[in-house]
Amino acid sequence: MILIADLDFSLPLKNPVIIFSLVLFIILFAPILFNRIRIPHIIGLIISGIIIGPYGLNLLRRDSSIVLFGTVGLLYIMFMAGLEIDLEEFRKSRNRIITFGLYTFLIPMVLGTLAAFYWLDYTLLTSLLLASMFASHTLLAYSIVSRYGITRNPAVTLTIGGTMITDVLALLVLATIVGMTKGDISSAFWIRLIVSFVIFAAIVLFGFPLIARWFFKKYNDNISQYIFVLALVFLGAFLAEAAGLEAVIGAFLSGLALNRFIPHSSPLMNRIDFVGNALFIPFFLIGVGMLVDIRVLFNGLGALKVAAIMIGVAVLAKYLAAWLTQKTFRLSGEERQLIFGLSNARAAATLAIVLVGYNIITGETATGEPIRLLNEDVLNGTILLILITCTISSLTVEKASGRIALLSEEEGRITPDTAEKIMISLAYPETVTDLVNLGLMLKPARSTALLYALHVVDEEDNQNGRIAGKKMLDLALRHAAATDNELIPITRFDANISNGIIYTIKEQNITDVVIGLHHEAGANEFFGPIAEQILKRVPETIYIYKTTQPLNTLQRMVVAVPPKAELEPGFGHWYDKITNLAREAGLDMLFYAHPDTIRHLEKISHRSTSSLRIAFKKFQNWSDFLILGREIKPNDLFMIISSRKGHPSYSGHLDKLPYYLTSYFESNSFIILYPKQLETASLNVELFTILPPR
Repeated sequence: MILIADLDFSLPLKNPVIIFSLVLFIILFAPILFNRIRIPHIIGLIISGIIIGPYGLNLLRRDSSIVLFGTVGLLYIMFMAGLEIDLEEFRKSRNRIITFGLYTFLIPMVLGTLAAFYWLDYTLLTSLLLASMFASHTLLAYSIVSRYGITRNPAVTLTIGGTMITDVLALLVLATIVGMTKGDISSAFWIRLIVSFVIFAAIVLFGFPLIARWFFKKYNDNISQYIFVLALVFLGAFLAEAAGLEAVIGAFLSGLALNRFIPHSSPLMNRIDFVGNALFIPFFLIGVGMLVDIRVLFNGLGALKVAAIMIGVAVLAKYLAAWLTQKTFRLSGEERQLIFGLSNARAAATLAIVLVGYNIITGETATGEPIRLLNEDVLNGTILLILITCTISSLTVEKASGRIALLSEEEGRITPDTAEKIMISLAYPETVTDLVNLGLMLKPARSTALLYALHVVDEEDNQNGRIAGKKMLDLALRHAAATDNELIPITRFDANISNGIIYTIKEQNITDVVIGLHHEAGANEFFGPIAEQILKRVPETIYIYKTTQPLNTLQRMVVAVPPKAELEPGFGHWYDKITNLAREAGLDMLFYAHPDTIRHLEKISHRSTSSLRIAFKKFQNWSDFLILGREIKPNDLFMIISSRKGHPSYSGHLDKLPYYLTSYFESNSFIILYPKQLETASLNVELFTILPPR
């Protein structure tokens, strides 16, 4: 039995239980307290680290456990930046990214070298190394951007890409200077560095996606998927270090490689975001605060002079880079502030550079004192640089993110009259999560669209049906809750299941209905009697989904559009829905359609702000539908836009779809989409007549 008297309360604390408890209380209360005085929680955590650290109250040492969790937090920030980035926007903005990356590297390098050489009287090598500290930066305030939901803003994409460029170049300067001081610079050095980088990048960007697709197809356990993702992230970080780069580069590229496999509306993404923001990233911020030694302010005017010049040049250089980027690409003032704020914080790479430079001894003084490449004044100035730039970064990003989020909300606000309501009809337990995933991906980000899950119980079998329905609805609720989405469950008792679904659609004013393809689908009875009744009596947009693999393991969406589809009233609606699905699932899109329809599709795609990769191919002869069979690959989602009888885009060739799909596309995931059509008497005709191909 352990008594209180036996516990060691000497400072710094050594009991791991007390240490972890203290850190958790800081993570809990620091944001609450500092938010009351309108200080960003990031600054609150850094200040907390200063107070409890070895240069404050000395409650905690910055020991290996703090360093470990802090390193995990830093890698987590870079991984999430790669994970949440819009890949297509990233590709489209590559020239902008390169431009900003060069701005944010060269301007600090030039200004920093001149200031250190002429104002501080440092040698050229020392000046260059000091300037490389100004050029590097850490995406410390990225969690603020993520919290405001603007991670896909072009300015954020620009800054993330530029961060990789400037950090790689800054660390390359470090490696070169270290090599020069040791006499190791040769052609073999550069060849080794280039070859190792190429091998590392190939493994992460091409090997990781292959492994991820195999794993996500084979295992759907939530815990296993999360551990798998973390394992790949830290493997990527290790491979980067093995290639002579910083671990943050590996974490970021791992995020890019896994980007398509972790949809933003998925439970896995929610878990990644939750664990990082709740634990690892706060540990990193507290660890940064523990580095800060306020006593350097009282070490004499020399240290203050060096710190003042370092901070002034570092902040000015990043502001000039952001200002030039704004003028070059005609960005808004808020976007300039966002770029400046995100690129202004110094922590990881800056600290690595100063510690390496401080440990390099270039000679001795007459009294035997070592002459360091970066002296103690620079080391102390760097600590203040980290504190001041992190504070400026947090305040600037908080303000700019709030304004941009408000503008985005006003532009994308949905009025109550046009609000969408998506309903998922549940029939089989094994398809619940797939249907809920589809419903979630059809719902636009920041949309007020309501999501419903319906199970209709046959009144003649109400006891067994009620139990099965409750299990399915509970599973759907848990799955949606894991993504921070609210799902409204509906249980309905009816003597006729199709009537129960139809009346619920009408009563709730549902705009989109998601239905799974029934188990016994065949050429002669494809949709089943329930789906047939729904299609005949409901004019809203209906998605009939058959899945063979998870949506996040697919690569492309191939969409077959019938002639005159643009004449249907639901044309724009279904286009918005499937492009949102493609964006959330990270799919490229390929449309097969009549030339007239393609012109309308291109027109509507140009009006859209979506950054999807979309291609169009002419396809007119629906009697030769099997041509598409040669184009559809195993990892494609086949989307067929159909039509009900009596409407402009309907043709007799659509009657053959059940035969084609059951005979030639059995191994493919597909969705048959019936667009919204005017509610007329023509809805009450027979849905289709099975016609064998000639």
